[in-house]
Amino acid sequence: MTAQSTLLLLIRHGETPTTGKVLPGRAPGLHLSERGRAQADRVAERLTGLPVHAIYSSPLERTSETAAPSASRTGLPLHHDDGLIECDVGDWTGAALAELAALPQWQGVQHSPSTFRFPNGESFTQMQARMVGALEVLRAAHPAAVVVCFSHADPIKAAVAHAMGTHLDLFQRIMISPGSVSAVEYVEGRPPAVLMVNSTAEPLSGLRGP
Repeated sequence: MTAQSTLLLLIRHGETPTTGKVLPGRAPGLHLSERGRAQADRVAERLTGLPVHAIYSSPLERTSETAAPSASRTGLPLHHDDGLIECDVGDWTGAALAELAALPQWQGVQHSPSTFRFPNGESFTQMQARMVGALEVLRAAHPAAVVVCFSHADPIKAAVAHAMGTHLDLFQRIMISPGSVSAVEYVEGRPPAVLMVNSTAEPLSGLRGP
């Protein structure tokens, strides 16, 4: 990694009691489970030795709680950024995934997301534009630095797809697990470089030298 580059780490929040069962959207009051809290602590441990310059989080509870151990460990303030928030799933907020999967519209979510808008909510194209725009602002605000961003699965998948030059209709092929880290490097005048996707194990210090 070059010293002139900006490194953005995109971290999905840890597990909650409804992970894999419900589409929570932006509903308030959803907190990390015990396993999710352990994942948050693990993320903080993995940052050891990495010169983190700033930490940002979606304003929802589950992302803020995931970010808290990293902020504490690095001694940095935790900033909330609305651009990192989960997709607004509108009328589907809080619906069981098993019930949604039985709807004809679910095929659009999985196979042609670029044409899909959640009922009374956000479209995937809007979500991607919002997330990519937010990351661009953070990249520009912290040149040649390491910035940690805590967000949600679909916004991170959409950002990774954009960085890779992958069409949004294929973004569901990208796996972003709870507590996972994806890393994108930005150098002025060059396309972004995806260094890591859905990493849950190794230390992160190797992404950047001292």
